[in-house]
Amino acid sequence: MTVPAAREAMLRRMYEAFSTDERDTFVAGCLAPDVDWPDVLDGTRLHGREAVRAYWARQFAAAHPLVRLEGLRLDQDGEAVVVTVRQGLRIDDEDHWAGTVEHVYRFGGDGLVSRMDVRTVP
Repeated sequence: MTVPAAREAMLRRMYEAFSTDERDTFVAGCLAPDVDWPDVLDGTRLHGREAVRAYWARQFAAAHPLVRLEGLRLDQDGEAVVVTVRQGLRIDDEDHWAGTVEHVYRFGGDGLVSRMDVRTVP
């Protein structure tokens, strides 16, 4: 099974925009109003677009996080989309890449992201 084209296009655009000043512009068009999102800094869950925006603002105030999309596939259940990403930080205009993780996205009936989880790559 392949990732539906509309979901793939939306996720690719999200990753392209994340590390830029455009990240806030795609929130309403990609995330459900009541999105359930991981706060990996504190090990908790966030609920709603505004909570995600505030979380990203906090991340970017501390450092400049980077994520590079390396692959997309459907999860075993055929519903969730698994995005393999390389994580990193921009320090003094230089990119420093670290480990790889998977971001798992679930979608609501409106086609927007309703939940995102992060899992380690074995």
